[in-house]
Amino acid sequence: MEAVKANNRNTKKEQMIESLEKSLGIVSTACKMVDVGRTTHYQWLKDDPEYKKAVDSIQDGVLDFAESHLYKLVKEGNPAATIFFLKTKGKKRGYIERQEIEVTEKKPLSWLDE
Repeated sequence: MEAVKANNRNTKKEQMIESLEKSLGIVSTACKMVDVGRTTHYQWLKDDPEYKKAVDSIQDGVLDFAESHLYKLVKEGNPAATIFFLKTKGKKRGYIERQEIEVTEKKPLSWLDE
């Protein structure tokens, strides 16, 4: 009986991995497709290193997909994509948003005395 439960669990895990691939890693969607609770999914991640490795691999694939789409948009001249790309990948070259606050009134910080 215990072997049947373990086999059913492994089948559910395999189905969950397939559903995560189809849903681009969106856990809620994949859980609904397989009829598995989110809590169960996260418990499997915690308890089963092989399952975690498979899920992490899916997440990496989703990031690769998104990055390739972003590169395509940049090549097409999409201004928003270009700005986003430079803000995230061009930090070394100074493409970063930074807030500069100028203080004109020189008062001591009262909360330091408390």
